[in-house]
Amino acid sequence: MKTGKSRLLSRSLRITAITYLVVMLVLPLLALFSDSLSEGIVSFWKNMSQPVALHALKLTLITASVMAVVNAIMGTITAYVLTRYSFFGKSLLSSLVDIPFAIPTLVTGVMLVILYGPNGVVGTWLKEVFNLQVVFAPTGILLALLFVGLPYVVRSVQPVLHEVDVDQEEAASTMGASTWLTFRRVLFPALRPAILSGTLLSFARALGEFGSVVVVAGNIPMYSQTASVYIMGEIESQNQVAASSMSVVLLTLSFATILFVDWYTRDKSLEAGEVPEVAEV
Repeated sequence: MKTGKSRLLSRSLRITAITYLVVMLVLPLLALFSDSLSEGIVSFWKNMSQPVALHALKLTLITASVMAVVNAIMGTITAYVLTRYSFFGKSLLSSLVDIPFAIPTLVTGVMLVILYGPNGVVGTWLKEVFNLQVVFAPTGILLALLFVGLPYVVRSVQPVLHEVDVDQEEAASTMGASTWLTFRRVLFPALRPAILSGTLLSFARALGEFGSVVVVAGNIPMYSQTASVYIMGEIESQNQVAASSMSVVLLTLSFATILFVDWYTRDKSLEAGEVPEVAEV
């Protein structure tokens, strides 16, 4: 049973945490929504129906979706290799996976420009052989998002792979199942929630990616301008309401994605028989 002092401490901690969240999260969100609708819903719709705004949003959704699909596959393969195999340099490779979390995203953009830019070795070769321009084009945006989003899938799948009993895979192989059949029938059902969660989190992250994209995209309207770069342009043009309108759309999409991930993981936990902990009142 809680004493008077412990109840006072508990209440003080709750008030402090809630106050901090309100000041740091709720108030800025309310200000953003209020500013986007400051000139009315008609103005909001007009700002979002501009061809440049629509193209920027469309490009963002397309590149984020393609990135999510590619990273869902490659992130799962990477997690499987890091979990199931032992090889020289494994620890270093595992650490490198977290690099996108550690470095500024602007550095990511600079790295891609050096490698794939017009003066880069790979960029020059791709341009001469395949007439493919990577930097200052949608392809560069996709590469930047792939780099930034990979760790979300890998780190979501790895813990589940550690929990899956290897004996189940060995038993399936002993019974004559191929590697693909073993993965599809034994591993994938267990990994599916983690793959989906990591993929959607990387998708939500990609929607608002700015640092790496602003370097590699070139900010060309109707071609390589993403929604986040469009917002920066509108702010620089003193069109704050248009910037707020696009921000609200991106925020809504990201928040909806995160809510779905939270609901999905909770639902799967309940199906697996895990009982959520109930905080003591």
